[in-house]
Amino acid sequence: RAMAWFSLNILRIIPIDRSRATRREDPLAACHEALKRHEILILFPEGSRGAPEEMTALKKGIAHLAEKNPQVPVIPVFTHGLGKSLPKGSFLLVPFFCDIFVGEPISWPGSRDAFMTTLAVRFAELSTEKDFAPWE
Repeated sequence: RAMAWFSLNILRIIPIDRSRATRREDPLAACHEALKRHEILILFPEGSRGAPEEMTALKKGIAHLAEKNPQVPVIPVFTHGLGKSLPKGSFLLVPFFCDIFVGEPISWPGSRDAFMTTLAVRFAELSTEKDFAPWE
């Protein structure tokens, strides 16, 4: 409960309900509203944390946001080491150095498929910015 309160009120996370009751409900409605208020969103386009340092397939929710908010640039950020500093299932940060690589902004290209392809390519490029030691 304390972590939920902290996340909602201090970090101001926007929880995404992926089990929405009907198809008419937009699970990203709160994100659209935040963008209308010119707030910054930090999204993890994989949907959730998986195995440490293994990138999984990107979810298309970010493309839906980009399509409905084409004036908002999407800035890809590749991280390495978060699996050690915030292990899945953990509620406490573990002190550890992380690498963060920030890419060039992506503008809405006109289609979801083109956007997702561009985003995947940018992540792949950012992942080669440094020669990372094997995950232990």
